[in-house]
Amino acid sequence: MPADELAIIDRYFRPLAGEGAFGLFDDAARFDVPAAADLVVTVDMIANSVHFLPGDPPDMVAQKALRVNLSDLAAKGAKPLAYVLSLGLPRDLDESWLEGFAAGLRRDQEAYDIALLGGDTIDVPGGPVISLTAFGAAPKGGMVHRFGGRAGDVLMVSGTIGAGAAGLALLKGEPGPWDALTADERGALINRYRVPQPRTALAPALVEHASAALDVSDGLVGDLDKLAAASGCSAVLEAARVPLPQGLAEVADEALLGRLITSGDDYEILAALPEKNVDAFGAAAEAAGVALARVGRLVVGAAPPQVLQEGRAMTLGRRAYVHGRSTDSPA
Repeated sequence: MPADELAIIDRYFRPLAGEGAFGLFDDAARFDVPAAADLVVTVDMIANSVHFLPGDPPDMVAQKALRVNLSDLAAKGAKPLAYVLSLGLPRDLDESWLEGFAAGLRRDQEAYDIALLGGDTIDVPGGPVISLTAFGAAPKGGMVHRFGGRAGDVLMVSGTIGAGAAGLALLKGEPGPWDALTADERGALINRYRVPQPRTALAPALVEHASAALDVSDGLVGDLDKLAAASGCSAVLEAARVPLPQGLAEVADEALLGRLITSGDDYEILAALPEKNVDAFGAAAEAAGVALARVGRLVVGAAPPQVLQEGRAMTLGRRAYVHGRSTDSPA
């Protein structure tokens, strides 16, 4: 580590501590859960060369570590409250990396009204490795689960799918249709890989209208598999309806489309909701500034969801990124 654990806490993280953290001078923290709310807890890890590249700006690494957790909270219909952070840092890490990392956390704490409560820092031979646990509040009994979907529910997805995969390909210098995009379009894809956009504004609408939801982190198809299985259903996904990034939607052949809908790092919301709720959900999303697309439906059955392109089943090389199974990076 660039400095000992105590110096790191004093210099970079004590200034980020929120109410209930006691200035990080205690072994534990406390915070109040709002009245008539349930506490929602989620944890995600990100690691060097797995979820971010060695040359990625440290402030963006910090934002990604926080935002992937905020994306989980959003999918559950929860408002962010606080988080705890654990860092595994290599001894040869330049201290300027920590300065940038703390600056990224500070910006996002202000943007999402969330505070640091504590954590831990250790010396590791490789890294950085970052584990962040976030706490949120959902209306009492209103948390949106994966398992609430029913056959007949409409499937809707926020934003665009595949930007993370394309952004990572650009950073790795992998040739592809993204090379023909404008500089602004390429930059937007890279930024989406590095800095997810959690759909926190959609949380209240999910609580009111959705029967099931989860965030799309390991690929749209694979995450639909999870939602359908948890809900005791199968599903039909209409690939042509999936919203793709600007510039790629116009040139996506079946191979590219298959890659984009099975790759990770999108951090959009996939929701199932009754047909009668679709219009109201769409209106609420529009008011929140979140784009939605209707991409399929849950159906009776237990088979893996079908992915259709112009009425025929697509051939997919994989359905999702799975740690320990996939041989490439998440995207």
